[in-house]
Amino acid sequence: MDVVTIDFETYYDKDYSLSKMTTEAYIRDPRFEVVGVSVKVNNQETDWYSGADPGGFLNAIDYSDKAILAHNTAFDGAILSWHFGIKPKLWLDTLSMARPLHSMTVGGSLKALATYYKLGDKGDEVIRALGMRRRDFTPEQMDAYAGYCIQDTNLTYRLFKKMARQFPHEELMVIDQTIRMYTEPKLVLDPVVLDAHLEGIYERKEALLAKLGGEEKAKKFLMSNNKFAGLLRALGAEPPMKTSPTTGKRTYAFAKNDTAFTALLDHPKAAVRTVVEARLGTKSTIEETRTKRFLEISDRGPLPIMLNYYGAHTGRFSGGDKVNLQNLPRGGALRRALAAPDGHVVVACDSSQIEARLVAYLAGQNDLVQSFREGRDVYSEFASDVYQRPVTKADKVERHVGKTCILGLGYGMGAAKFQHSLATGFITVKVDEPEAQKIVRLYRNKYHRIQAFWNRCNHALNGLAAGGHGDMCDLIAYDVEGVVLPNGMRIRYPALRRTASGFEYINDARTYRKFIRARVAGETPELSWTKLYGGKVVENITQAVARIVVSEQMAKIGLRYPVALQVHDEVVCVVPEDEADACKDFMMGIMSTPPKWAPDLPVACEADVGVNYGDAK
Repeated sequence: MDVVTIDFETYYDKDYSLSKMTTEAYIRDPRFEVVGVSVKVNNQETDWYSGADPGGFLNAIDYSDKAILAHNTAFDGAILSWHFGIKPKLWLDTLSMARPLHSMTVGGSLKALATYYKLGDKGDEVIRALGMRRRDFTPEQMDAYAGYCIQDTNLTYRLFKKMARQFPHEELMVIDQTIRMYTEPKLVLDPVVLDAHLEGIYERKEALLAKLGGEEKAKKFLMSNNKFAGLLRALGAEPPMKTSPTTGKRTYAFAKNDTAFTALLDHPKAAVRTVVEARLGTKSTIEETRTKRFLEISDRGPLPIMLNYYGAHTGRFSGGDKVNLQNLPRGGALRRALAAPDGHVVVACDSSQIEARLVAYLAGQNDLVQSFREGRDVYSEFASDVYQRPVTKADKVERHVGKTCILGLGYGMGAAKFQHSLATGFITVKVDEPEAQKIVRLYRNKYHRIQAFWNRCNHALNGLAAGGHGDMCDLIAYDVEGVVLPNGMRIRYPALRRTASGFEYINDARTYRKFIRARVAGETPELSWTKLYGGKVVENITQAVARIVVSEQMAKIGLRYPVALQVHDEVVCVVPEDEADACKDFMMGIMSTPPKWAPDLPVACEADVGVNYGDAK
């Protein structure tokens, strides 16, 4: 397949730029203008165009059998798709490819990567184009700009050829689907649902503020942590505290996921309960800001889904462009606001219990694997062991405890964290410490091979830290670069080292570069380290392998039906109404088939259809 490498240079000024706007808003803005574009077909000479008809220049190429390559293809690809109607057979992106290979150590900028691979220098002429439209350039300035853009294009192509040698073909298909969700969006936003939802949020806020004597009086105490802490003390309640994971300092625990704070909703004093409820309900929430963001976008056309390929070091996606759809509340209005266009429906297919199935499979816990294979209700079965009586799906609380055990205890979770998980879950369950310890012991005794897997992975950390190599299980190995996954990709633990208390690594790119600079200079600065242990490695491996399973499924589905969204273990398509059943059957067929590298992995899925994303769940 021919590779067409493309790089756009566009107008920007001090108020209108990618540093101040989302990519979507920038490209769809009336001020948008293509100053020039460079195009390179395979390794041929790179062409530059800066005339008034870039569409005519670009559409001289037939893209139906070609791949389009760029560095940050979400940007260049969106321009091609939204402004010029160009949709290639395959989207490629060197920025996405760099994330699993170099994000922590080298970075993702074209300049840094070109330097690392010794591909040539990247110019800086672009910095002198501030506020300049195409008509403002002198011939000499445009020639310099062209040289800058052409060099970027050449570097991108050379970089792709270097990284493609170490990149699995299947992952290139995943990158294509990820970019296509953005450049060729399928979902639309329903402003009626969004308006009603936002109005409901405001009404609930007003009601809570009225309890405290009105907005002005209430906000004085509710919006400041220090003032709110003083208010609690004045009412006879001690403000809960926690240690900040970023600074290591003690701070107030006033977040919605702080159990000590939400526990004050059960305080014996009504006044304490009222102010805590008001604080939880009136602080600006993610849901409120996201609703406003969706409304802002809703009149600009279909919703581009920005997913960062390899957004986490396990390979999981993360949201971008201020539109993160990875954590929308189930059953909420925001899911219902994500709708199919007229005449179309949403088909959502979710891989069932993929992580729990994988941790059992990788660990060789064959009895649990067999339970999954036979389609038994493993949550109820383990809950029956906990409560020493038969538990069914009708026993929602008890089954929830069993579900929390199967999904959480497989990664070495201790009794305290298990208590917290039960107390903050969708269904709230309170167990005392002795009972929590008893349940944890029960899990580890019953599924002792999973515990043995933690120990093998902890032992492997010694080998990783020493720069050795070996196996963790049949599908997972390790070498000097990290944990080797079934498709050849790696989980990397930069600067991994053994300490008196265990293992730790650097999980932040800036910190890693600071570490390298300090090591070269012979310095020992204060750095932030992340603790690592066998159970955590198992969690990382399981999440990474689950991502591979679902991503490969997504890529296969995308060959027949356009993928509109991917959320963790779920793939979402938008199709014409009369294709709903065929699409559902096809998706379920793909997502119930194990990967070729694990043919006996018991996978299963659930699917549904609706006019919006919420109804399809």
